[in-house]
Amino acid sequence: MKLSVIILNYNVRHFLELCLKSVQAALTDIDSEIIVVDNQSADDSCIMVKNLFPEVILIENKENLGFAKGNNIGVAKAKGEYLCILNPDTVVAEDTFKLLLNDSELEKNLGIIACRLIDGQGRFLPESKRNIPTPYVAIKKILGLSRSYYVSDLDQKASGEVPIFVGAFMILKNSIYKEVNGFDEDYFMYGDDVDLSYKVLRAGYRNIYNGSTSVVHYKGESTLKDEVYAKRFYGAMQIFYDKHFKSNSIFDMFVWLGIKLAPLFKNTSKNTNTTVKQYVLISSELSKPLLDVLKQNVKLKLEMDTYENNTEYILDNNYLNFKSIIEILSNTPENCNATYKILPKNSNFIIGSNSSKRRGEVITF
Repeated sequence: MKLSVIILNYNVRHFLELCLKSVQAALTDIDSEIIVVDNQSADDSCIMVKNLFPEVILIENKENLGFAKGNNIGVAKAKGEYLCILNPDTVVAEDTFKLLLNDSELEKNLGIIACRLIDGQGRFLPESKRNIPTPYVAIKKILGLSRSYYVSDLDQKASGEVPIFVGAFMILKNSIYKEVNGFDEDYFMYGDDVDLSYKVLRAGYRNIYNGSTSVVHYKGESTLKDEVYAKRFYGAMQIFYDKHFKSNSIFDMFVWLGIKLAPLFKNTSKNTNTTVKQYVLISSELSKPLLDVLKQNVKLKLEMDTYENNTEYILDNNYLNFKSIIEILSNTPENCNATYKILPKNSNFIIGSNSSKRRGEVITF
């Protein structure tokens, strides 16, 4: 088997459904399997997988075991030569796996390969390509000086060596994952992807970023929202430094400071709410149930010919493939505040996110 896609899920039933539909479309010609590991979700994620995706291997954990252990459980069942670690709040294009697997065969001494990530408004996510967070780099990040934290000298649509990738999307050989002992289970959440990327580098492999294909990552839990998040994030960084760097009292002080000051940053993120003045459905036909739930006029367009402010575009996956949807998001002009929702094929909901700093929205009909 060529590829095993491991998706760790926790209470994101509708995002998981969208993700699985995109993954299935991308695996059509690949000898592959999909493994969903559920960390005791309280929603009906598992029922949905059983009913809609009976061919998917579902592992139902009896407790929330965290990101690292949950993924390791999935990998233990995987039969693929390659693994894709994938978040459930992602959307992949039909050719993403093929393109990256083809590149994997050409790259010498390849460790991890990853690609360009965008949020629900099509904005590039800089954590797609990160530097090794040495204590000096991490201190600057804590102080808000994040340029050196990211690989800023490589264009987002270019390709090249990048040290650290985010766990939302990464591909590597099963054998390499096992060689470095997978995700370190000392991490419950956050930092485990940094640790894995770094272990692969230290084992002598090259980590490669390919910006020619994009994956949507809705990413609603990424910012310093409260003290709990701060403790988890900085605690994970502390584990990373204790394992890989010498003790650094200055860094320890900044970690302590970051945790204590986190509540001050709780509500400082820029308000990204957009007043939707019109809806535009990119499709071949209007859906009456959708019209009824939106309770206002919806324009119908066959193609995305313009991007208008204060407009929410509903992208019909019954009409558009996932690659076209991702391209529409990627081409959003920088100064445009258009928002998007996807209508997954054969589904009764639309889904999207207007900010990478908050959870997304699901509207059922």
